[in-house]
Amino acid sequence: MIEVQNISKSFNNVQVLKDINVHFEKGKTNLIIGQSGSGKTVLLKSIVGLHDVDVGKIFFDEVIFNELNFKDKKDMRKQIGMLFQGGALFDSATVEDNVIYPLDMFTEMTKAEKRDRANECLKRVNIINANTLYPAEISGGMQKRVAIARAIALNPKYLFCDEPNSGLDPQTAILIDDLIKELTIEYNMTTIVNTHDMNSVMEIGDKVVFIYKGEKWWEGTKHEIFETENNELNNFIFASKLSQEIRKLKNKT
Repeated sequence: MIEVQNISKSFNNVQVLKDINVHFEKGKTNLIIGQSGSGKTVLLKSIVGLHDVDVGKIFFDEVIFNELNFKDKKDMRKQIGMLFQGGALFDSATVEDNVIYPLDMFTEMTKAEKRDRANECLKRVNIINANTLYPAEISGGMQKRVAIARAIALNPKYLFCDEPNSGLDPQTAILIDDLIKELTIEYNMTTIVNTHDMNSVMEIGDKVVFIYKGEKWWEGTKHEIFETENNELNNFIFASKLSQEIRKLKNKT
């Protein structure tokens, strides 16, 4: 379980997040949606500790994460997996070494143990016989799966995904969504996904939080989202569906 209470965040006296309260459920895929510039990425990065909030509390289960000291935060990060937008793999490292990286950072495992764990994770995301390849030598979809393997290497309790389908074709995006959903259930993680993809909402959105101009504007399930009378959310949904249809038409021509 992750919960944020009354968090706000400003940059250069411009308020980006305004008094947000949200509870993210364990064993579920919790989606944060909103337009570009709405604050959803700042919210996700604030929860994971990449931004310090101005006020408010961020709970990881019973622990107030944003009030921990540096050492305790580092210990807590052993329980956190992060899938960055674009994958963020190290170009100069092999597939295997990319997955081993968090094991080097946070564990005292032997080299053999790290290699075994990396292979377990790569196998889980269906990456076979690619250990010695570099990111530039594999497809975008494979890069995302390697990044997911790295994110689960420490067997995390919490998984954060920033625009996991960015730059992927629709079919590969569905595969990534399905993998995130499967791993959330398998590891019983609290998963938070930042996305603007309505396909992801309908496929894997157990809980959906809509951010509008830095505020929590709506929350509910994927089944409730089309019944809302929230004008801003309806405008977002319509724009998202329209852009999807336009892309489909372009792909056909």
